[in-house]
Amino acid sequence: MSNLKIFDISPEISPSIAVFPGDTEFSRSELMSTKKGEHLTLSSINTTVHLGAHTDAPNHYHKDGADIASRDLSLYIGDCQVIEVNLEKNTRITPSDFKTEITSPRVLFKTNSFPDPNKWNSEFNALSSELVTFLAEKKVRLIGIDTPSVDLADDKELESHLAIYKNDMAILEGIVLTDIEPGNYRLIAPPLKIKEADASPVRAVLIQGNL
Repeated sequence: MSNLKIFDISPEISPSIAVFPGDTEFSRSELMSTKKGEHLTLSSINTTVHLGAHTDAPNHYHKDGADIASRDLSLYIGDCQVIEVNLEKNTRITPSDFKTEITSPRVLFKTNSFPDPNKWNSEFNALSSELVTFLAEKKVRLIGIDTPSVDLADDKELESHLAIYKNDMAILEGIVLTDIEPGNYRLIAPPLKIKEADASPVRAVLIQGNL
């Protein structure tokens, strides 16, 4: 395992992390604390489930969609490739924006358009429904992106979410790819088994080398 490399592509969760305007910010409360002389530390959290690196469930964007607890875990574990694009702010990625051959069932897009997880900006890049259809035809099962959403911040129609629903694909949002080189990896990013939930935070990692 000496050649094994593990890359954490999850932002740190703290009260400073940005969430969609109007969503529930992260907070943590300590019920007990060893620093106060108690025999253990015990805490609770209050937050949106769309926090940091997270997976959307189909019921987030379609009335007939499944909850996150019902999702097939194989969607979130396995071979993937990272593709970097360089676009104008607040635009959608199309198949013509990259020349990389699709060779993996999981594709993560590095856009560099949401560089600071602790600072909200609404001009990040997103997917186009055209791209989703293109990737579905290439047998892609999961699409990830280094922004808060696969759709633009002000999109109320959710064109890419709905294209993903139509093609029964999975979503991974809010990942951090700043230090990740384009190429092939293995992804591990399974959601928590939260009944009826519309998303789940994950600890997303990429792996290179032999396990």
